[in-house]
Amino acid sequence: MAADPFAAEGRRGRAGAEGGARRGRSGGRRRGSARTADRAGCTDTDADQHTDTDIDTETAKPVDPAKEQRKAADICYALLTARARTRVELKDALLRKGIREETAELVLGKFDRAGLIDDVAFAEVWVRSRHTYQGLGRRALAMELRRKGVADEVVAEAVAAVDDEAEQERARELVRKKLRTMSGLEDQVKIRRLVGALARKGYAEGMAYRVVREELRNAEIESPLDDYLPD
Repeated sequence: MAADPFAAEGRRGRAGAEGGARRGRSGGRRRGSARTADRAGCTDTDADQHTDTDIDTETAKPVDPAKEQRKAADICYALLTARARTRVELKDALLRKGIREETAELVLGKFDRAGLIDDVAFAEVWVRSRHTYQGLGRRALAMELRRKGVADEVVAEAVAAVDDEAEQERARELVRKKLRTMSGLEDQVKIRRLVGALARKGYAEGMAYRVVREELRNAEIESPLDDYLPD
């Protein structure tokens, strides 16, 4: 015989009714207890507050400074093993891990004195790597370094290592590489995409248009840019 599709619903209804009756009876008892507590000058709410306070007092344990410093140092060593980091990056990581700010500053000071944190060296390596392998222009490189907490004067010095000639040559390489994938596109679409790609890499608009025009010429592609940009 097929099971009654409403049987389970009926059981839930009966269980709900029985539960409601039990809650009604226990509710009466609770109200009586509350009145008794009120007469004694202490409500249930007061009792709950006292209990919570006692629990907070018991669970709030003092921080062991030496243990916290060892934890912070271990976090820094692990991060620096993966790659070089700026001081700001390390501090942010420590704070996210629950390390107190005064402990973070103490540990980072020790790492500074030991030569394990060097924002100048970090910026130099970052610029060289991101310019060579990702093709980033000076504008994008400066923005990335500032986001990592590198000071403005350090950023300026590091980015200056990429001169105009080096930046233009890297832009040309990017355009040549991208042109090889655009054989079926109209000239206007090519120009828009090439200039947009250079802009996203941090190249100035004027340089982007000049490089795109010259590379289109080298590829013997007629470009409307010839009519608008002077030689």
